[in-house]
Amino acid sequence: MGRGRQKAKHTKIARELKSYSPSVNYAALERELGHPSDEGDQYVDKWADEYDDEDELEEEDAFDNEKA
Repeated sequence: MGRGRQKAKHTKIARELKSYSPSVNYAALERELGHPSDEGDQYVDKWADEYDDEDELEEEDAFDNEKA
């Protein structure tokens, strides 16, 4: 006997979810995702100063090998 009540509840929830359409603030979402809207498409590497470039390391290794 409890199955009918359970099915009715699931049907009610499914209808509510089907008709649910939240409002979305696309401007806030764009800011959060970090897409620059007015600044253009400039790429800034925030980790550039943390690590040496691979090319520079290879050149230093080659220079050290020539000395030895």
